[in-house]
Amino acid sequence: MRWLARLGLLIGAVAALAAPAAAQSWPSKPVKIVVPFGPGGPADIYARILGQELAEALKQQFVIENKAGAGGTIGADIVAKAAPDGYTLLMMSNTLTTNETLLANKPYGLMRDLVAVAPVNSSDLVMVISPSVKATTLTELIALAKAQPGKLAYASAGPGTPYHLAGELFKTMTGTDILHVPHKNSGEARNDVMGGHVQIMFDAVTAMKGNIDAGQVRALSTTGEKRSTVLPDVPTVSEAGAPGYEATIWLGIMAPKGTPPEIVDRLNAEIAKIIAKPAMREAWAKQGAVPLTMSPAAFDAFLRRDIDKWAKVIQQAGIKVQ
Repeated sequence: MRWLARLGLLIGAVAALAAPAAAQSWPSKPVKIVVPFGPGGPADIYARILGQELAEALKQQFVIENKAGAGGTIGADIVAKAAPDGYTLLMMSNTLTTNETLLANKPYGLMRDLVAVAPVNSSDLVMVISPSVKATTLTELIALAKAQPGKLAYASAGPGTPYHLAGELFKTMTGTDILHVPHKNSGEARNDVMGGHVQIMFDAVTAMKGNIDAGQVRALSTTGEKRSTVLPDVPTVSEAGAPGYEATIWLGIMAPKGTPPEIVDRLNAEIAKIIAKPAMREAWAKQGAVPLTMSPAAFDAFLRRDIDKWAKVIQQAGIKVQ
């Protein structure tokens, strides 16, 4: 039986030597980036930008595949079950971290079946109100909401979306009773606020800026840690009335658990180089996107904190998604 033990040790040693060798030759064939959402959204747009840049840097094709459905779980599950060889990646957003609490029966576990590679960027939301609302500042809106519990309402693109959860976090941190009115998509929600049917909405800064400039809605605050480069004159929620508030949309790359650390580290380094390019930063700033750079370990910790943060909001608000 000793020869079997020795054989096992030999196989293990060969595998240990083969892993770095495989990582050094990576990528030797096209790499697939799965986007678990439909074409045209932020995840799809930035995946294509990133894929093009990675292809140029690594001299290999990066193919974008949209696998939308079930709130991002279909695409995420495909990657979770893919071979951990660096040739299948996931462009994920914070929709997937909130899904960890919202969707108890998912066929995968985000932190169990996938490994953090690198963040990409984050984008602020903007809190707007209908011009008919008698408030010109966030403090005034909070006072109005507290004086009329349950009378004001905010629109969202649907239950469990970042826009919905941004509203619930706001309610929790300000102690206000504001009704949530879900819509099929952001466009419908936007129209209801502009028409005065719903008073409040959290929406992507770039998507709402034209309506703000046209006077169709009034911007009270943005949701990041710092003021938005797109709306620099609008204060953050944190500085305007709810200290410590933050709710952004962010994107990142993950890979199947077991992907060689050498490949993860190389991808992380290449992505950091790409988003550090001045031209890239300038273009993203015009869109309200802030580049994010973290090591794989730091991104892993970031993901776990985000899961915990929104779990508390979801549980306290009693949010359930069928």
